[in-house]
Amino acid sequence: QTQLVESGGGLVQAGGSLRLSCAASGRTFSTYAAGWFRQAPGKEREIVSAISWSGDNTFYADSVKGRFTISRENAKNTVYLQMNSLNHEDTAVYYCATSFAGQHILLVERSKYDSWGQGTQVTVSS
Repeated sequence: QTQLVESGGGLVQAGGSLRLSCAASGRTFSTYAAGWFRQAPGKEREIVSAISWSGDNTFYADSVKGRFTISRENAKNTVYLQMNSLNHEDTAVYYCATSFAGQHILLVERSKYDSWGQGTQVTVSS
């Protein structure tokens, strides 16, 4: 089983930036796809971004395109989410998720992921 720990969340003013990190441990010797999800109060958890093991396939939700960048360092078992030009609508708990998959496979459905972190709060003040 894979354990995931997110970090990097916090309080930021509108227009600011944050970088989230997701460190994986445990069963990480195989290839796995990764994704970032978020859940705002009263809303369902939604996909923000996803990346394949190889890093050559990525996905972004329309709401974050051009502002967020997902990346990964497989040697460090870490996935990142660089968030720029943050606005109030980005306020949410952000979750990292992984699932074993082929190196070029991209997973965007929540149900496809089997390992989840505990979440990190991102609050954007207007």
